[in-house]
Amino acid sequence: MSHGYPRVAYFCMEFGLSETLTIYSGGLGVLAGDFLRSARALGVPLVGVGIAWDEGYTVQRIGADGLPEDLPVKLDRSLLETEQATVSVTIAGREVPLQIHRVDRFNNAPLYLLEPREARDRWITRRLYGGGPDDRVAQEIVLGVGGVRALAALGVQTDLYHFNEGHAVFAGLELIRRKRGRGVSFDRAWKQVRQQIVFTTHTPVDAGNEKHELEVLRRMGAKQGFTQHELERIGGRPFNMTVAGLRLSLRANAVAELHGDTARKMWSHVGDAAPIGAITNGVDHRVWQDARVRDGANDDATLEDARQGCKRDLLIEVELRTGVRLDPDQLVIGFARRATAYKRATLLFHDRPRAEALLASGKVQLIFAGKNHPKDAGGRALVAELVALATRYPKQVVFLADYDLKLGRMLTRGCDVWLNTPRRPLEACGTSGMKAAMNGVLNVSILDGWWVEGCTDGVTGWQIGEEQSYPSDEAADAADAGALHQLLEREVLPAYYDDRPRWRQMMRASIDMALTRFSSDRMVREYYATLYTREEPARRAAVGG
Repeated sequence: MSHGYPRVAYFCMEFGLSETLTIYSGGLGVLAGDFLRSARALGVPLVGVGIAWDEGYTVQRIGADGLPEDLPVKLDRSLLETEQATVSVTIAGREVPLQIHRVDRFNNAPLYLLEPREARDRWITRRLYGGGPDDRVAQEIVLGVGGVRALAALGVQTDLYHFNEGHAVFAGLELIRRKRGRGVSFDRAWKQVRQQIVFTTHTPVDAGNEKHELEVLRRMGAKQGFTQHELERIGGRPFNMTVAGLRLSLRANAVAELHGDTARKMWSHVGDAAPIGAITNGVDHRVWQDARVRDGANDDATLEDARQGCKRDLLIEVELRTGVRLDPDQLVIGFARRATAYKRATLLFHDRPRAEALLASGKVQLIFAGKNHPKDAGGRALVAELVALATRYPKQVVFLADYDLKLGRMLTRGCDVWLNTPRRPLEACGTSGMKAAMNGVLNVSILDGWWVEGCTDGVTGWQIGEEQSYPSDEAADAADAGALHQLLEREVLPAYYDDRPRWRQMMRASIDMALTRFSSDRMVREYYATLYTREEPARRAAVGG
């Protein structure tokens, strides 16, 4: 043990440390990046393990037809330091040598990235989340099996392996295989390995929980000498990566309190699963909070100036990108996240006449941004719909293409209101709202994800509607859209335009709430106190203080 804390290897498919290091896609990677930075800041013994994607992030362009086009971005290899040690894995019957890169220039705990050494094998790590089932299993062999072998080759001592989502579960099979190679039985090896693994599940959407046919695992080399029966005992048939993560782990967690309830119900049928707790995500204030807001949070006039400065920066960027000059005196509502149906980016327009009346009032401007998953046709159509809205209402609505970390910082600092409208309870956490909150941007959100914990209605922001179920998605959309318009008309707009003292008080409450309860430092401390320890709660020591 280092400093009395377990040495942790944090496995993740993507890491969002900087827009210049293009090995991330969305929220999972951004969270992982904040996790590594807080681990470095707190001085805890943790390393990250991931993949050096040749094309890990895409540039989004809007075509003449209004549809998004995703153009790949090549990895800047000058950001990597290549280690001398190499390892190999077997993929589709071929021995694939892997090189190991190290990244620690972004104030992060050491991050080790793997990729095939030879050009003919680079198809495996060509593109993050690209290709079919064979490609995905090959990638996950590199991450999981290759990751365990890389840590051993580098001499990185590891007490616990943390699988951040199910992509890394082949690491668990590799650990079992190693014990079996020393003569330990399958059941005993499995039991021993469970003491070394913890697991985080992120998605309450069934389609987001990856499954593979056992034949694909056999063909690509993921079986690692296991029988079909043994694999079925771990991951079921087809092999479910989340189920495998739950069965390979000592304990597991969801990423918000409500998500914990959802996850326990969702996976209650899985026998021999790790107990699922909840550790709410957090964000790195050193990256996401604007320095002007930080320095002025305790003085009304200084805070107003800081907020206007952030807003001015955003509106300049909007004009540079789109040619649209928004009014700095009007309320700006931001909506930026993954473009997928359940997040309901166009909920405000569910009642089109009411939305048009709101826009015609001259009191509201909307900024949208977001990327769809390359294989999500519905998400692609949603982006096209947002582009069409910006074309239809050119003075009140803009769509900003190419949503990345840089634009994310500008949006979560520069808007007045951060809008979040998922179908409850499908938002696992939603960390962009935390980033906005710590900049004094007031959340207007469905009570889902982290906002269940962060919302004091009318104090730290506002809740849309009530915590209730509806007979259909259509009924939920109609009810939530009506509640949103009523909230804007009766609460948000009057406070912004007619009661600036209240608005400033809410900004300060929002900043205080976000910094004290939703920082990634708090998150990492909580992981060490609850997920990374085998001790009883009364005996746990706080990390970093």
